[in-house]
Amino acid sequence: MNTSISRFVDSRLFQTLSLILIGSSAVVIGLETDQGLMASHGDLLRGIDRFLLVGFSLEVGLRLGAVGWNPVRFFRDGWNFFDFLVVVLCWLPWGGQGVAVLRLARVLRALRIIRVFPQLRIIVEALIRSFSSMGYVGLLLGILFYIYSVLGVLQFGAIDPEHFGSLSKASLTLFQVVTLEGWVDLMKTSAVSFPLLAPFYFVSFIILGTMIILNLFIGVIVGGMDEARKAAEGAVAKTGHPRPIGDSSPSQ
Repeated sequence: MNTSISRFVDSRLFQTLSLILIGSSAVVIGLETDQGLMASHGDLLRGIDRFLLVGFSLEVGLRLGAVGWNPVRFFRDGWNFFDFLVVVLCWLPWGGQGVAVLRLARVLRALRIIRVFPQLRIIVEALIRSFSSMGYVGLLLGILFYIYSVLGVLQFGAIDPEHFGSLSKASLTLFQVVTLEGWVDLMKTSAVSFPLLAPFYFVSFIILGTMIILNLFIGVIVGGMDEARKAAEGAVAKTGHPRPIGDSSPSQ
C-alpha cells in the first residue's frame, strides 16, 4: 500500500495537481483583496478556498502516508514540515488577532511552488547555506554604517539637520545613499560648507558600501549556489532523487 502511494506521490501527475492547487490558491487569495469582488462573490471565493484547503490537506496526507509508519522521514524534510505547519494553521479556528496569522498562513501557501521546481529549491538552499557568511558581511556593513553615521552627524549635523541631525537620521540617510538614490543632492547640500570633505565622504562611502561590501553579498550567494548545485547533483547520482532541503542526514 505504501509503495503504491509513494509511486503516486513521485509521479508527474501528482506534481502537476500540486502545482494547480498552489496556483489556484494564489489566484483566489489575490481575488479576495478586491473589496467589490468580495461583496458580490465572497461566498463563492471562500468556498473555493475551503475546497483548495481540503486538497492541500489531502496532498500532505498522501505524502505523509508514502513514508509509512516512519513520520520522522517526512518531517526531516524542511519543506514537508513547512507544508504541514501551513495546513494545520489554516485549519485552526482563529479569531480576533489570530486572523492575521490565518491570513499569513494562507499567503504562505503560495511559497509551496518552490517544491515543484528543483531549480527554485537550489536557489533557496543556496540562500540558507549563505546565511552564516552573510551575517559576517552584514556585521561589516553595520560597522561601516555606524562609523560613517557618527562622522556625518559630527560634520554635517549643523548644516543639514534633516538628514544628519541624529545618529538614526544619518543611518537612514546612508541607507538611501547606498542605494544610489539622490546622493548627489545630499552631497551638494553638504558641499556648500565642506567643498572637499563632502565629496570625499559620500564617494568613499559609496565605494566601500555599494561597490565592495554589497558585492560581497553577491559573492557569498553565488558560492552558496555552487555548493547547493553540487550537493543536489551528488544526491541525484547516489539515490536517483534530489535531496530534500533541510535533510542533512548522511546517505545510507
